[in-house]
Amino acid sequence: MAAYDKADLERRMAGSIEALKHDLAGLRTGRASTALLDPVTVEVYGSHMPLNQVATVSAPEPRLLSVQVWDKSNIGPVEKAIRSAGLGLNPINDGNTLRLPIPDLTEERRKELAKLASSYAEKARIAARNVRRDGMDSLKTDEKKGLFGEDERKRHENEVQKLTDSTIADIDAAASAKEKEILGQ
Repeated sequence: MAAYDKADLERRMAGSIEALKHDLAGLRTGRASTALLDPVTVEVYGSHMPLNQVATVSAPEPRLLSVQVWDKSNIGPVEKAIRSAGLGLNPINDGNTLRLPIPDLTEERRKELAKLASSYAEKARIAARNVRRDGMDSLKTDEKKGLFGEDERKRHENEVQKLTDSTIADIDAAASAKEKEILGQ
């Protein structure tokens, strides 16, 4: 185990928040968001590619996404990938672009999405706690190696705990805001 590195712990905890924000951005809230199509992969040219590598996605209206496919021969596979992505979207193919009207969310679907948001938050909390555990372990190892004494270890442990608490508070705030957005409150 490496020596205690506060900057590394901060970077890893910030990474858990960023991963959560990325996951939450993909959840549909009834408003058009280009991030909604981030998880979609398209089978073109004999391989699976992210949608954003074969098309331009834009949100020209609050309840509409537009997908401009660069190579017209790929419109079929892109349309199929969007339909089968489980996002509840039905592309309208006008020959050059795909238009994706964003339907209203049912109450049941809103609750499912809110549950999904809280499960993403729990994954992020677990990641933050794992980072804390790694930090605590490296502090104990460093103390045993004689790099610093018990008082300094305890002071560093308090720093790690404060960092963890603030990271978890940020995670909770992001998840709570997304749940309110999904439930339309």
